Amino acid sequence: MPLAGVKVLELGSLVAGPYASALLAQFGAEVIKIEPPKDGDPLRKWRKLHEGTSLWWYTQSRNKKSVTLDLKRDEAREIVRRLAGEVDIVIENFRPGTLEKWGLGWEQLSALNPQLVMVRISGYGQSGPYSQRPGFAAIAECMGGLRHVTGFADRPPVRVGVSLGDTLASLYGTIGALVAMHHLKANAGKGQFIDVALYESVFAVMESLIPEYAEFGFVRERSGASLPGISPSNTYRCGDGHYVVIAGNGDAIFKRLMHAIGRDDLGADPALVRNDGRVRHNDRLDAAISDWTGLHPLDEVLKVLEAAEVPSGRIYTAADIAEDPHFHARDMIERHALPDSTPIDFPGIVPKLSATPGRTKWVGPELGAHTQEVLGSLGIDADELARLRADGVV
Repeated sequence: MPLAGVKVLELGSLVAGPYASALLAQFGAEVIKIEPPKDGDPLRKWRKLHEGTSLWWYTQSRNKKSVTLDLKRDEAREIVRRLAGEVDIVIENFRPGTLEKWGLGWEQLSALNPQLVMVRISGYGQSGPYSQRPGFAAIAECMGGLRHVTGFADRPPVRVGVSLGDTLASLYGTIGALVAMHHLKANAGKGQFIDVALYESVFAVMESLIPEYAEFGFVRERSGASLPGISPSNTYRCGDGHYVVIAGNGDAIFKRLMHAIGRDDLGADPALVRNDGRVRHNDRLDAAISDWTGLHPLDEVLKVLEAAEVPSGRIYTAADIAEDPHFHARDMIERHALPDSTPIDFPGIVPKLSATPGRTKWVGPELGAHTQEVLGSLGIDADELARLRADGVV
């Protein structure tokens, strides 16, 4: 696998840090996840549970090794230092200053391992006036500008249905780790830490939000299901009550769309040839498209638009995804088994590498399943491990 030989130490819980290390684990990195004894990562109890363990846990923690250590104990922190001296990457998502308080901050760990790459994910970053505030994805999505533009103008802002701020931070953290590793190996560089803030990860994908404000004083507002400044692109009701998303905003695509719905008069209108002109007449175009979709059931709408090569699609539920042949053809639905042999479907691994693809080797492990293995590699024998367990260190 492409990351075979790379060792990662994961310190943290829930989503942002653990998902970053999950991506590395899916491509072959050995990920050692440190969890508190007894309860483990809180994610083990989030959302739907099977026999007391979260299904989210099983998929996000696949390929990881679970080691229990109470980081509030000196002996546990000493074990972490020994592990940090042997790994390539440390990923953590504690509030800034927490690891420093425990003697496990960047300065302390990099002194033990000068080639260490450390990914530090937090709500507001390691510096700045807000750095000590607790930060979750929901707050980051607000501060990063996403929440204000999500929803309908006459209703309160809404959130997307997943922890998007966490996931974006995970992706940036993973990119940062791989960039730093490349610099270390290809450019004879040295170890470094990557400072990832949840709110900045959201802010970074907000397109032209700030340039538009800087140049025009324009504050983008909520626009429902449409894309502001891009026309036509919206969600339209079909004759059978279902909805279709149509993106007819390319110049050539727009002409094909208008022909498909019997409105060649609009497709040939010089005022609508380019996007800026169509934006000025967006309501008129949406009305024309809605008039057409409202006369036909969803399947017929999709058939006509596919023939016209107009990007369009139904709004998928989990059931739609699970049954769709394209997901299965591209191995985006993986069948695995839970510890009690119950079959379970996981999402496939992204991205797809042609020569060295990622894969799922095992589902999220039981709490502490690899403690003996990992601590044994440090020279901690069975008697010492028994003592550490009795003392509550592991």
